[in-house]
Amino acid sequence: MMIDRYAVFGNPVSHSKSPLIHAEFARQTGQHIDYTSLLAPLDGFAAAVQAFRESGGKGANVTVPFKEEAYRLADTLSARATAARAVNTLSFHEENIAGDNTDGVGLITDLQHNLDCEIRDKRVLLVGAGGAARGAMLPLLDAQPQQLVIANRTSLRAR
Repeated sequence: MMIDRYAVFGNPVSHSKSPLIHAEFARQTGQHIDYTSLLAPLDGFAAAVQAFRESGGKGANVTVPFKEEAYRLADTLSARATAARAVNTLSFHEENIAGDNTDGVGLITDLQHNLDCEIRDKRVLLVGAGGAARGAMLPLLDAQPQQLVIANRTSLRAR
């Protein structure tokens, strides 16, 4: 039986629930995967991703503080990743790395479908302006809120 290998990269990353979530999803859908968390050095994200890829890794999720670096690392980008200028999902293909940003679509799906919280015509406060927040902005705007306010520690980054 072939087991596909995936990981979440971050620093810190030990708090991530991704390995548990993906293991349960794989169990429920009959997939055979190994999904682990990998602590990447702050100055060695690209090298850590490359080493994982060379060891047979199929793809990875990316968390703080590497989403913007993952954006720069990807050879091809989805429209969502391009809009966010941040990547949280990398998939490895023969000669390239594809980057996507699923932060926003996941948030909107959870809010509207799982929690029955409609966004249209509501006032929405988005706290933060990092990679996850930027990933959420376009899907939030697509949901047509009355107003989207972005609050951040630094006004320059919020703009």
